[in-house]
Amino acid sequence: MGPQDLPSLYLASQSPRRRELLRQIGVSFQLVDATVTELPRQHEPPRDYVQRLAREKAEAGLANVKQSQLPNRPVLGADTIVVINNEILEKPRDLEQATSMLRKLEGKAHQVMTAIAMVTEDRQQIKLSVTDVVFRPLTDDEIKRYWQTGEPRDKAGAYAIQGLGAVFVQQVRGSYTGVVGLPLEQTVLLLQEFSVPWWHLDELQSS
Repeated sequence: MGPQDLPSLYLASQSPRRRELLRQIGVSFQLVDATVTELPRQHEPPRDYVQRLAREKAEAGLANVKQSQLPNRPVLGADTIVVINNEILEKPRDLEQATSMLRKLEGKAHQVMTAIAMVTEDRQQIKLSVTDVVFRPLTDDEIKRYWQTGEPRDKAGAYAIQGLGAVFVQQVRGSYTGVVGLPLEQTVLLLQEFSVPWWHLDELQSS
């Protein structure tokens, strides 16, 4: 493997959506494991929580890079949460909890916060994207049918804007890709700061 075949960065995330967004802008990357405990600390504001998780994921990824003796490259970590009235909505356990979450979201604005962190052995930067999303009113039948699709089960806030849940969204104020899971406008700023190229022709052609 020559230098031209090495990834430009390591992605400390198993999210297929983040992989797709990086490929969309032609970033060459390699996945690394990054398991952290996702639990807010007592009195920890949502903004602080999501940024801490992004940093901890990137740091866990960097530790795995060093342990595996992989070539030195920046590590990108990210985390996304759904917040309404300062309450963090995690992934729903069942239909009852999903219904409760979607009822809280319907007809009003909520915030989707995505933090991204880039780390190396001697440097780290974190950026935060906050987007307002407004849902239209929902019917009981819609919520039940949506749960039966399986999509809400592993999604914060019980919906995916890039999937079937798009039909619930009335308005987006901010970064659409931030709601999906990786705000590209801020990601590019991090790539610039760490001299990581994008628009790789080979990556774009293979995506």
